[in-house]
Amino acid sequence: MIGRLRGLLAEVELDHCVIDCGGVGYVATCGSRTLSRLPGPGEEALLHIHSQWSEDQGPRLYGFLTRDERKAFATLLAIQGVGPKAALAVLDVLPPGELASAVAREDKAAVARANGVGPKLALRIVTELKGKPLTEATFTPTAPGVHAEAAVAAPVPSVTGEAVAALLGLGIAEMNARRAVEQALERLGDQADLSAVIRAALQELGK
Repeated sequence: MIGRLRGLLAEVELDHCVIDCGGVGYVATCGSRTLSRLPGPGEEALLHIHSQWSEDQGPRLYGFLTRDERKAFATLLAIQGVGPKAALAVLDVLPPGELASAVAREDKAAVARANGVGPKLALRIVTELKGKPLTEATFTPTAPGVHAEAAVAAPVPSVTGEAVAALLGLGIAEMNARRAVEQALERLGDQADLSAVIRAALQELGK
């Protein structure tokens, strides 16, 4: 079972990308949010992989930029009626932290914004995700009548944390990774996207 791919980004299509690892091209199905945050073709990319096998399609790989996204995807797949396409669509509009917050608020409308997810499926997702961790932190559902601002939600992973995690996945020591990411953010600004921060941090490290 493949859990992670690191290699050169060879191709990016509408619903998948190809990662060249040692001359072998692995096709990873990804959501649009993930695909939009990948580096440019020919650059090194790191994807956390959820592997799935079916008799009619054989092995399928689903790629994510963070472990939290992969975990949320697997949790969504465990819900009846939620297939890979619907799970990716949900994560396109609600990253794990935001999805946890929506579940805590019982915000079915937010989940129903996902392409192909109707009101009934959105209700099932919100109901079945209550109490289930979607990130490394857990969340507590909102009690009836409690204002949404009082909901306890899992924090949204920061660009800094995700960038450091990506560098750690490349075998870079944590101290060096954090220093490089901090230097990259000083140069790019706090609003820089994840892929740009990772590229700049690698430049700081001379890689």
